[in-house]
Amino acid sequence: MSLRYIAFDLDGTLVDSVPDLTQALQMMLADLDRPTVSVAEVTGWIGNGADIMIRRALSRAHAHDPDLDPSLVAQARERFNFHYENNGHEKTVLYAGVKDTLNHLHQQGYQLGVVTNKPYAFVPAILADLGLAELFTDVIGGDTLSTSKPDPEGLHLLRDKHELTNAQMLMVGDSKNDILAAHNAAIASVGLTYGYNYGEPISDSRPTYVLDHFSELVSVVTNHTV
Repeated sequence: MSLRYIAFDLDGTLVDSVPDLTQALQMMLADLDRPTVSVAEVTGWIGNGADIMIRRALSRAHAHDPDLDPSLVAQARERFNFHYENNGHEKTVLYAGVKDTLNHLHQQGYQLGVVTNKPYAFVPAILADLGLAELFTDVIGGDTLSTSKPDPEGLHLLRDKHELTNAQMLMVGDSKNDILAAHNAAIASVGLTYGYNYGEPISDSRPTYVLDHFSELVSVVTNHTV
């Protein structure tokens, strides 16, 4: 039974979004008269969705303060949403080889989907701006379902929707959340080394394949046996 469906993470996998996320967080913090944050700090805070990233920015730490005032967190989320939505995504760029590789896989008949922990509202515009929207049959955001990665719910939903088996699916991501979601869904996974995995080697999460460059995915897909 051959591979039919490839699910992709977004931030740190398909796109480098750190500059725009950092700018939105910096503007949010300025609105709240809180200390600013750096690109390097934000890079280590991406992967668990907007709410956790905002809590980390307010706490200036990956292990965010559990006692943050809920009203402050809510205000911060509102200001972040405003700035991230209204300042566009001019600084968000595709990683090398992403567009050509996705186009090739699409032309070869593979179904492609996005499973990200980024809030869904931001995702379609980014995909459209970068010329990727028409390549994906499905887009699942971090708030689309009741759970987000590493929970396998999104992958299970895609499997059942398209009447697939676990063996017909592949998850591609840069974070341990992506690889753990694949493990939890009992599907194969590709871990990319160039993303935002909290400073940890992606190989520590034991993906089925480890790749340094996105374009290497073509060879993996071609040779993947199930």
